[in-house]
Order: sequence, then structure tokens, then C-alpha cells
Amino acid sequence: MTNIEKIRNIAIIAHVDHGKTTLVDGLLKQSHMFRDNQAEMTQNLIMDSGDQEKERGITITAKITAVDWNGYRINIIDTPGHADFSGEVERTLSMADGCLLIVDAQEGPMPQTKFVLSKALALGLQPIVVINKVDKSAARLGEVETELDDLFLDLAVHESQLHYKTYYATGREGKSWAIKPDDITSDADLTPIFEAIVEHIEPPRVEPDKPFQMLVSSLRWDSFQGKYAVGRIQRGNIAKNTKVVLCKKDGTQAVTKVERIYRAVGLESFEIDNASAGDIVSLTGISAAQIGETVADAEQPEALPVLEIEAPTLKIYLGSNTSPFKGKEGEFTTSRQIGERLQKELETNIGLKVAEEGIGYLVSGRGELHLGVLIETMRREGYEFEVGRPQVVTQMLEGVEKEPVEEVIIEVPAEHVGAVQTELGKRRGDMTEQFASPKGVTKLVYKLPTRALLGLRNILITATRGTIVMNTLVVGYEPVGQSLQQLRSGVLIAWEQGVTTPYALQTAEERGICFVGPATSVYAGQIIGLNSRGDDLEVNVCKEKHLTNMRSKSSDGVVQLVPPVTMSLEQCLDFLENDELLEVTPKSLRLRKRELDHNKRKRLVK
Repeated sequence: MTNIEKIRNIAIIAHVDHGKTTLVDGLLKQSHMFRDNQAEMTQNLIMDSGDQEKERGITITAKITAVDWNGYRINIIDTPGHADFSGEVERTLSMADGCLLIVDAQEGPMPQTKFVLSKALALGLQPIVVINKVDKSAARLGEVETELDDLFLDLAVHESQLHYKTYYATGREGKSWAIKPDDITSDADLTPIFEAIVEHIEPPRVEPDKPFQMLVSSLRWDSFQGKYAVGRIQRGNIAKNTKVVLCKKDGTQAVTKVERIYRAVGLESFEIDNASAGDIVSLTGISAAQIGETVADAEQPEALPVLEIEAPTLKIYLGSNTSPFKGKEGEFTTSRQIGERLQKELETNIGLKVAEEGIGYLVSGRGELHLGVLIETMRREGYEFEVGRPQVVTQMLEGVEKEPVEEVIIEVPAEHVGAVQTELGKRRGDMTEQFASPKGVTKLVYKLPTRALLGLRNILITATRGTIVMNTLVVGYEPVGQSLQQLRSGVLIAWEQGVTTPYALQTAEERGICFVGPATSVYAGQIIGLNSRGDDLEVNVCKEKHLTNMRSKSSDGVVQLVPPVTMSLEQCLDFLENDELLEVTPKSLRLRKRELDHNKRKRLVK
């Protein structure tokens, strides 16, 4: 039987890039979870295991690990820091009894800090604050502490949450202090944070003497045992090969059996014979389990409240590829295969919603990043499909159609403030705050509808030469406002199917910016560039230079072309207008018109 008093379940929460995962690395290493010669001792971002997590430098899915420290078992839940993955945050925080809030010593509380902290405090979690990266030359500890005080005053649910303890750290160096450090080069380790977790976080609030009950907060899968139902045991205890009842979301119940029980230790999972209240475990044998459902004692099957997840804010059409190049680059191309993959995604990605839309599907999520990660994942798995422009998900509230409104916080050098204000003025943004820091950076806070944000990030990155830092957070819903004018120029469209030639592309460059280079296969209706004017223009980029018996000084010269602009997946999604689609394959991203036929497209415009 596990001693509940020796268990601590804690969630690590933070804004993106405030050093949360790096600090978890330090806790794992300094609790001696690895041998001195193990590869993990020299690795960074150990918990970010997915390819996209490593490439993007963010946590996308919540991870659960556990360390042993001075006789205490500390279960650590590493949560995503981006609001687009709010479903991950909301479902995993339910397993914790306290939270470690990591805040950058220079940036201070940011939009996602506010988001994740509000979720944690609403669940009654006891917070511990760690001001990280105190070694930054621009660190402003006093101001950040004041900003945190104001944030807690706004968000605290219980008075006890206002009496939080503050610690200081440089996660990259594996150092922490209980008081503000005078010398960050002195010897230190993460012992103060371990001690804070043990002292200030309460043991799990559970009922060990009642019949077994566990809320399924996460799912994982492997080819060895199949599906694992992950959660914290709320009541009683469980042994392997025990009969249980799965309480479904629709109110039905299914008798099943727990075959094996696993507990996390470091980065590994080890099989155990039994587990008791307070433990975070993975159960196998419950193949029908879904997130938010309850695994309960067979004699007294009582369901726990189902997790409530915030509604999606963006939706996107996703269907089988209909371009002339269909099936040439992907392994899974049919609507049925795409539908099955989306249904599989719904099992673990609870912030997502899928509905049939004609021959395709309407996929709703929490933001462009949330949807972009799904699209990129499917693409890497060999799926080929097409997607439409992201659209805002509105809600009928009190008989009025309302749309999501977001707070946008922008930090930009003073010389680019005018460009930012001009662009947000076009989008009817309402500026609520503006102030300059001593470092020559101006902070702007705007409030504007989510639909006005579509395509904004790419435009501002270009306008500010990549110096902008932009963060957003949904702050509520307001009645749907006026429609926005098209803010993007027209496009250059391929006239016919073929292979692009340098000669033809040279002519296209005179009309605008090209997205394709020479010797590239294109089809009629494909978008091959951005027009310098507001209207669309069809160009023949496959035209060969005709041979003649006339010669001139320039006739045999080498054609010099500007390198084509290559856009990322998110940039392509931002680029789209309502009459356009993005063809996604494992090898290519192609922008195209929804209607490929030239004559039909002209009739639609009329």
C-alpha cells in the first residue's frame, strides 16, 4: 500500500519558451533518475519527444514523469504552454494537487501565463512561483514580482492561493534559490525547488478506503499492449487482472478487466502488481476507454464528473485531394482513410471536433497552431488531402451570434511601431495599452476579433523584419462585427498544366512574386505567385522560348531569376482566401484556386 503522505502530484505550467521543459530536465537529472553515463544526462528538452516538439521548440502534448527524492515520489505533469493546446492543459491539470508556475525574469507574465494559471487556480491547485532565467542581462525581478502579485489578485479563487512562495532559478544551469540571489555564479542546485514541492504542496486529496475510482485523463498507445488509460486514482486501490466497470460519457456502462498496471519512473514505465489512491498510473485492457470517462469498482460503479473543455475558435475544411496531381505523392488519399485518421485523433485530442462536410470534413480546433500541428502530423504519416481557409467558429449566446475576441500583446522595436499600428488599424483593432521599455522595445496591447488575426502574423513579421514578438489569448465573445476587406493582393495563377521554364518565369516575375522555380510541375488553376496588384492574373509559366534564325546580344544569355518564396504550412494557411485551397502531400504544399477551370472561375466572379 502506497503511503499517500509521501506522494506529490504537481503540474509544471508556463508561457511558451519560459524554460518549463528545461527545468523539468534539471529535476530529472538531479533526482538521479539516470545513471551518470546515460545519454539523457547530456541531452536537453528530454520531455519533448515528438519531432514537431523538437523542431518548433514547444510542448504540444502533456507528458507525465515521476522522480524519487528523499523518500517522496513526485509525479510531474509537463503541460503545453500555448493556449491552442488548452485541451491538453485542462485534462491533465485534473491529476495534480499543486502547480509550479515558471515565469521568465525578463518577459514577466504573458498571455498564456494568465491562461494556464487561471485553469490551475480554478481547480484549486496550490501554486509555487519560479522566476526563471534570472541570469538574463535584462532581467527585472522587482517589476516581474509586482506583475505576478497583480495577476494572482485577478485570478485567485481562494485566499490561500495569494500566499504563494516565490523561488528563483536558471533552469539551463540547474540552479535555484529560495531568496533573490546576489551572485548567480555561486554553487547552487535545484534542492530549494524539491524542498518547496514537498513542503508547500499537499498530498493527494483522495479517499483510499472507498471503492476504486479513476478518471481517464490521458490515453497512450503502443504495439505491445495497445491502449493505455492514464489517470490518477481518486478512490480505493486496484490490482492487475481485476474486473472493473467503464462508465461511458453517454451514461452506459461496460464491464471490462484491468490486465496490467504501469507507473512512470523517470522516462520509463514499469509494471506493478497494484496501485492505490493518489497514484498516477496507466491501465491496460480497457480498450474502449475515452478521455473523460471513469474506470470504477465493479460492485459500485460511480462516475466522476466529465471534463469540460473550452469550445473551438477556428474551423477548417479538410478533404481528399481533388487536384490533377492526386495520388502521386501520398500513401493515404481516400476520404474514408482520412475520416478514419481523424476519428483516431479525436480519442486523444479532446480539444478537436470533426463533422462531415460534403465529401470532406469540417475540423474545429483552438487555433491555427492547433490545426497546423494536426495537418503536419497527418502529412508526415503519408496522408494526402486539401484544406480550405481557416474560418472562425461563432456561438449563439442569448439569441445573438457572437465571435471569439482575442487580446494581442506585441513587443516590437520603436522604429516598427508605425507599421504595426497601421496594419492593426486596417483590421479594426482596439489598442488598450502602449508603453516603451528602457531597452528601446515598445509593448502594444490590442483587442480584436479572431478572424482579424488570420494572416496577421506573417504580415507583421515581414513589416518588422522579423523583430516582432506576438502573443494572443481568447478573452471572450462579442457580437459579430463588420466584415473585413480583402487585405491581400491578388495572385498569379498557372494558365496550363506543364513544367515551368526560366523563360516564362522571367515574365511572371515582372508581374509579382513567384512561389515556384524552374522545372517545377504545375497545373492549370494552381497559384504560382503573388500579384503586385489587387486582382488575380493568369500567366503561362510553362511557355518555351521559340527558336528563330534571328540573333541578338541578349538572345543566348543566361536567364537570372529571383529565388522563389517558399512558405511554411502556417504561412500557406494564412495566405488563403475563401475561393482557394491548399493541397497538402508528404512532399509538397501547393496553393490553388478552389475552381481550377478558367471559364467556370470567371463565371463565379461575375
